[in-house]
Amino acid sequence: MSTEPSAQHAEMTPAKRTTDQIPTNAREQIGERLFNFAITHIPSHTIRQSWLRFFGMKIGKNTSIMMGTRVHGIQQLTVGNNCSIGFRCLLDARGELTIDDDVVLASDVHIVAGHHLVNSDDFGRFLSPIHIKHHVWVASRSTILAGVELGVGAVVGACSLVRKDVADMEIVAGVPAKHVGVRRSSLDYHPIFRPLMY
Repeated sequence: MSTEPSAQHAEMTPAKRTTDQIPTNAREQIGERLFNFAITHIPSHTIRQSWLRFFGMKIGKNTSIMMGTRVHGIQQLTVGNNCSIGFRCLLDARGELTIDDDVVLASDVHIVAGHHLVNSDDFGRFLSPIHIKHHVWVASRSTILAGVELGVGAVVGACSLVRKDVADMEIVAGVPAKHVGVRRSSLDYHPIFRPLMY
């Protein structure tokens, strides 16, 4: 079975598939390295988010990004309003990552918008955007892979591996993640969580 996207699939979703080089520059690399090495461990939401914004990340109001979270592709990373991103998450946005409003990513979640091509002679890269729509809840230690879209209000169970799109209000879990139910919620909430010294 080929790891390359099929021609038919590529025609249906051309914007979701790319093998372009990772867009980066020295300023972005310095900002990332210093954030991941030191700034992410400072117990201040204001300092951490000010640093990320200064280097090009777009972050909405009332959003928290807890200590220990690492980022790659700062300038391709957008997080909406009222989001809660837990401790020690990995936000790899080198293929572009968009997180809409009111999203909860629990601790140790990994989101990776690219990978290397198995059959490439030069260990080539495959980058593809990830879009997490509003009111998604991703439970602890789950991994979301390149090209995935999580629909409005979707839920990903703990320790799951998501390789395919998840529909609006769908609940998935497992490795690989499979349908386990449908969420029944009005989604009338804002998961604002900004504790001091975290």
